[in-house]
Amino acid sequence: GAGGWTPLVSNKYQWLQIDLGERMEVTAVATQGGYGSSDWVTSYLLMFSDSGRNWKQYRQEESISGFQGNVNADSVVLYRLRPPLETRHLRFLPVAWNRDGRIGMRVELYGCAYRSEVINFDGNNSLIYRFTQSAMGPVKDVISLKFKTTQSNGILFHSEGRSGNHITLELVKGKLFLLISSGGAEPTHLPAPIHTALGSLLDDQHWHSILLEHSGPRVNLTVDRHMEHFQASGDLDLHHEISFGGILAPGKSATFQSKNFHGCLENIHFNGEDIVDLAKRHSPQVFIMGNVSFSCSQPQTMPLTFLSPRSSLALMGSPGEDGVTVSFQFRTWNRAGRLLSSQLHQGSGNLLLILSDGSLRLSLHRSLEQRQSNITAGAGLNDGQWHSVSFTAKRNRLSLKVDNNMASTAHMVVPMDIYSGETYYFGGCHPLTSGSECAQALAGFQGCLREISINAQEVDLIAVQRGSLGNFSDLQVDTCSILDRCLPNYCEHGGKCSQTWNTFYCNCSGTGYTGATCHHSLYEQSCEAYKHRGYSSGFYHIDPDGSGPLEPFLVFCNITDAPWTVLHHNSSSLTRVKGASPTRPHSADFQYQAGAGQLLATVMRAGHCQQELAYHCRRSRLREGPGGAPLSWWVGRTNETHTYWGGSLPDAQKCTCGLEGNCLDSQYVCNCDADQDEWMNDTGLFSHKEHLPLMRIVITDAGRPGSEVVYRLGPLLCQGDRSFWNSASFHTESSYLHFPTFHGELSADVSFFFKTTASSGVFLENLGITDFISLELRSPTEVAFSFDVGNGPCEVTVRAFGPLNDNRWHLIHAERNTKEASLQVDLLPRVEQSAPTDGHVLLQLNSQLFVGGTATRQRGFLGCIRSLQLNGQVLDLEERAKVTPGVEPGCPGHCSTYGHLCHNGGHCQERPRGFSCDCELSAFTGPFCSDEISAYFGTGSSVTYNFQEYYSLSANSSSYAASFHGDMTLAREMISFSFQTVQTPSLLLYVDSFYKEYMSVILAKNGSLQIRYKLDIHQDPDVFNFNFKNMADGRLHHVKINREEGVVFVEVNQKTRRQTSLSSGTELHAVKSLVLGRILVHRYRDHHLDPETARAGAEGFEGCLSALQFERAAPLKALLSPARPARTAIEAPVAASSCGARDSAGASSHPLCFPAADHSGPVGEGEPIADAARRDSAVIGGVIAVVIFVLLCIAAITTRLYQQKNLYKSKGAKRPEEEGRAEAVLRCDLHLQNAASGSQKEYFF
Repeated sequence: GAGGWTPLVSNKYQWLQIDLGERMEVTAVATQGGYGSSDWVTSYLLMFSDSGRNWKQYRQEESISGFQGNVNADSVVLYRLRPPLETRHLRFLPVAWNRDGRIGMRVELYGCAYRSEVINFDGNNSLIYRFTQSAMGPVKDVISLKFKTTQSNGILFHSEGRSGNHITLELVKGKLFLLISSGGAEPTHLPAPIHTALGSLLDDQHWHSILLEHSGPRVNLTVDRHMEHFQASGDLDLHHEISFGGILAPGKSATFQSKNFHGCLENIHFNGEDIVDLAKRHSPQVFIMGNVSFSCSQPQTMPLTFLSPRSSLALMGSPGEDGVTVSFQFRTWNRAGRLLSSQLHQGSGNLLLILSDGSLRLSLHRSLEQRQSNITAGAGLNDGQWHSVSFTAKRNRLSLKVDNNMASTAHMVVPMDIYSGETYYFGGCHPLTSGSECAQALAGFQGCLREISINAQEVDLIAVQRGSLGNFSDLQVDTCSILDRCLPNYCEHGGKCSQTWNTFYCNCSGTGYTGATCHHSLYEQSCEAYKHRGYSSGFYHIDPDGSGPLEPFLVFCNITDAPWTVLHHNSSSLTRVKGASPTRPHSADFQYQAGAGQLLATVMRAGHCQQELAYHCRRSRLREGPGGAPLSWWVGRTNETHTYWGGSLPDAQKCTCGLEGNCLDSQYVCNCDADQDEWMNDTGLFSHKEHLPLMRIVITDAGRPGSEVVYRLGPLLCQGDRSFWNSASFHTESSYLHFPTFHGELSADVSFFFKTTASSGVFLENLGITDFISLELRSPTEVAFSFDVGNGPCEVTVRAFGPLNDNRWHLIHAERNTKEASLQVDLLPRVEQSAPTDGHVLLQLNSQLFVGGTATRQRGFLGCIRSLQLNGQVLDLEERAKVTPGVEPGCPGHCSTYGHLCHNGGHCQERPRGFSCDCELSAFTGPFCSDEISAYFGTGSSVTYNFQEYYSLSANSSSYAASFHGDMTLAREMISFSFQTVQTPSLLLYVDSFYKEYMSVILAKNGSLQIRYKLDIHQDPDVFNFNFKNMADGRLHHVKINREEGVVFVEVNQKTRRQTSLSSGTELHAVKSLVLGRILVHRYRDHHLDPETARAGAEGFEGCLSALQFERAAPLKALLSPARPARTAIEAPVAASSCGARDSAGASSHPLCFPAADHSGPVGEGEPIADAARRDSAVIGGVIAVVIFVLLCIAAITTRLYQQKNLYKSKGAKRPEEEGRAEAVLRCDLHLQNAASGSQKEYFF
């Protein structure tokens, strides 16, 4: 219509108020500008109130501070209110308006009538609803009501059952707590302290809704729009009575000491029954204790909101009066702020009341030179609760009281009389005031104030609002706009939320996550990811779903070419089973280091999983006859029972021997089913990963005489990570992969690897009506992350120092949450951008997710995308690429990115899903060619490595090998090795030629290092002494020698470097062999060595040599290879070892008890079992065998410790290829256990 509202003055203190006459349900509001004018409002706040006092702001999405208005005077902008609003009074507060006009509004409200049944409680009464004896309780109970109060504590309702269980809903400090007791169980507050309460600031004298539903032990509680789920310890039968407003009832005492409710309840319904209506009609089912009224007449308060540190309120006092008395109530989240200041009369000084670190401090000083007087009271006053404060200054005494608590009262005597001042300033410095004291003080108070009284006179805040009393700035009158920014709690993964007036913070300590909302995991998602960051084997936390709900957990990563994840359980030792029968079965449950969800995620990410069950039996069957009922079974991860055994397929229902057709008794499919009175073996590997890991094993046939089972379940082993290498190649700009809409409303993180040669392209895009999210390569050096959640487009960019289109893999991680947006590329600094305060927080998308392109098929990405994850969920790019034109599954070429992980001359080799390091030409081994190959040389040990045989010419010889032929010369060589010894003199290295030329590296008698080159048989050798120190000190030393013709460079222990020149020549002709340890004289009858080399060669070397590299030859690797080549000759013991830092772990890597044949059988066929039933002498023979066995084991241990006192043994879990040795360890343990029992007649040896 024509006309509209336009105030005389256009400022932010104007409003349009509507009285609906009674409470109505408002479902929508619509606005227009002033008719035929240039006056319209571009944004406004919507306030509501039942009484016309104590207004509250209606908010969208919990945090949106207002509504967007009009862009012209004629168009209508309508908002549907979700949820609807039940109120009588509405206010429209203009925030911004047309710059070329004034405030102008036409408004329309949509809604319907609202039915309200109200009952008022004064804190001394209650209402009880009792069930009829014959009433059958429904399957589901539903209690709903609304309440409003100014009190922060009180019991809303208490429900009891006939068996003694009960539910209590209690208001505690403005939050709701649920207390559940199942029968005789101890009542427990739910939920746990971090997620304790539902709702917050519920004592604001506004209506709040409650819905409680329970069925059996399950309880759902909804407060306003927030729901929590609980689980009681048993079924809850509450069909006896429900008490509202308190617990007191006739003939009963209070169950526990809690305050009754003081306030109003509205529309109380229990399973459809209107309890208030029953009370009005005096139903016999309803009993009222005390006086209640069926109307809500609560006292009205008028709060003030100090919106910013600049907000202030100036009130006049009574200047010159003897003494000062000020009291008020406040609530805030801020730890500090200036509450009140005043300049007192007659030289009394300046009075300042501040909030400091959650406590109140009152200060009084007369001048800058005079010492300031302070008193402090209260603690933790920034908890969002209302706190009362009053201070009195009379004559020379000051007192400060908090919350009317004598324990929180402080007193002080000052050396002056105190007289009241003229003006009292609440909050920040008032714009009309000046003065260094105010400017230098703390920032002003942010929060709410009410019930202000000065010198026993209550301040009329309505007069303040009208401008007839005092003056104010940046203040909201008649409303407390405090928000609990920790409700809902946006801190994820158990992060602890704290807040100030303007924002919230998340403490992520101890959660395993980081970021503004504890969204980003600190850990990699798999052992494969750790490998590609260059980590070696060890224990690591993994987080398979990244930012998803699963917590990180500890695993052992066995880093090999295809890394293994090792998950142990609680029963890794041998288990013996006797006396088990169908009526008394043996049942063992296995508890893993991870929960069910974590196990599922680990198994599903892996390319292959396996688990070994070592199973030995005697007169114990797995199945009752061929095709009969199972007598033993196991339960897998999905809680399904399985009767196939290790090595078999699920459908085969066999053991390994049955699948391979080599069971000892061909009519059975498992060896144990033959029911022999001797030890049988059905050990095998389970590898059907959908069933892994084993969670339980049940055995029922070990109760007959002589029946017994011994088993051991190994750890769960999972290899690889399918998601890490899941990739797709995009060949055209118009091609893309599409996936379902991305749902990351509150938190959205995207991570992936990419490589390209293109200069730009869109990685992914997802659109909504107005919202969107996009990631693109903007230029060769710039990546952009763009999105809009309703606050306008936002963009975060990262600029790299070098080109990103270098055809190498680069990692992108983008995240957007309620606090900030961030983008990181590779290891470049993370770029962050804060989200606007009180803005939209929900990212609402509805289109498909486009990967590698856009909906318009323009600006598509050309290259490869790998391991794409959204909120921890992996998208299967390869599967979708198989059916998409212009896109191929997979992407080759990984060595350009990961080749640097191959150390010590290792060569990176491409694999379809990753890479491996070829260490053939390196003196090192391991997945990254970083594990030293070391050998321990005993007394008299000698190793000869023949180059001539190694580089013999053949049809398959390489050109480099031909260069080492006897007819060729060597003008340069690079030598590196490490050693550890205490022997002098010692020969560390000797290389000779067919022409009697040589070079040697020795330790002289004094332990100094000497290098000798004889490159001319007619001259004496060049001798270089390096008197660094005595290097025969038992420590590990590193030596590098690099000769370039006549110049020799030497480096010792990676820090000391020397350079020298040769005089005997520049070429080593026809290199022949390399000798380590002692030089055998009978192999060098034509003696041509200098005396020092000969003396050291005769002594040889005793100690550890490691990482020996001569050019591209690795003699120690050839020596210790399982198939040692013929070019290597060895005399006396030389054993694999490790030097230096790892020698403390020295021991043989092989078990001292070696396995017999893999199959079961009688004695003589490899299975070491003695049958006492067939031979009476078995006991005596067994005892003798045990004694001999123990002596042999001791002798073997002593010999190995002597020979390998510096050997290395891995401290990690066994690699999968070593798991075959578990059988040997199992038999060894069985043997020792049997030997320890005098009643046993069977022995393993």
